[in-house]
Amino acid sequence: MIQDPKVSVVVVNHNRADLLSRCISSLQNQTFNPFEILVVDNASTDESRFMVGAIADPRILWLPQPINRGFAAANNIGIRAARSSLIALLNNDAEASGDWLEQLVRAASRDNSYGMWASRILATDGQSIDKVGHLMFLDGQNRGRGTGQYSRGRFEKEEECFFPDGCAALYRLEMLKELGGFDEHFFAYADDADLGVRACWRGWKCLYVPHAIVYHQHSSTLGAYSPEKIYWIERNRLWLAVKSLPLPLLLLSPIFTIYRWSWNFAAAVLGRGAAGHFTRKTPLWKVLKTLVRAIIDAMLGVPMMWRKRQLVFSSRRISHSQFLRKLWLYRISARELAFQDKE
Repeated sequence: MIQDPKVSVVVVNHNRADLLSRCISSLQNQTFNPFEILVVDNASTDESRFMVGAIADPRILWLPQPINRGFAAANNIGIRAARSSLIALLNNDAEASGDWLEQLVRAASRDNSYGMWASRILATDGQSIDKVGHLMFLDGQNRGRGTGQYSRGRFEKEEECFFPDGCAALYRLEMLKELGGFDEHFFAYADDADLGVRACWRGWKCLYVPHAIVYHQHSSTLGAYSPEKIYWIERNRLWLAVKSLPLPLLLLSPIFTIYRWSWNFAAAVLGRGAAGHFTRKTPLWKVLKTLVRAIIDAMLGVPMMWRKRQLVFSSRRISHSQFLRKLWLYRISARELAFQDKE
């Protein structure tokens, strides 16, 4: 174990020894030091444990879990074990450029009003953008900014954004403790959005750092067009809305959602965007069945999220109008949500 790390990097893993090996290798080649690598393993049954155990690096701490706790809970475990004031997250299916940490830490040292820093996340070919921060639709559905666009000449300026993607981000530990970390009920998907929105209500800002580059193998866990992914995204979207959207917007949320679904239906019929890809790989009836299951489970969890809502709004530091202005600034249209997709 190294002494006094300046940054703690949390890597969550579940049965992806092949990807994890490349992820850790990219961290070992960072120009920044000292930092620690906390690998939180969600009950893997593959070679992950032996692969990490064979790496002779005092910076790596292996944190095995007896069951799959999900992305949110696993990150919280890593955060609690961290020994530094800055916490970086890196997906096991991502590889960081050599100066990724250096660029993020340099940005973090300049302004204490920022609690989150977003990376420039590219596809593995380096030619297209996976996400550079996040945008949000008015019903709480979020999407990566710049998704699917060619990377050259786009989003090359350091600027404020809504919140980072949990695939590759830096957070101030002070902020994470204030928010209570990730909401573990989300399990996976939208947990980073929930955290970012709650941070926004507390007055924390996020900075996009264009030279902090990561290459991401998109949706390697469930698959880019898995019905299970639809389930987590739609269930957690509704929970985020109940928990964190201003009441007038929450009441209008069903209308916005129906409008968003209508665009998704059009995209599916035309074979365009993510909806088109889903229906080519999965029968439409199965997609609709998954969607219904997600809505039912989301509604069952509404009372719990409503109780959590009380904490979000009782501890807010910005006004409703300030939040709505920020949401409007970083909004995404239903058409773009439906038709935008990876090239």
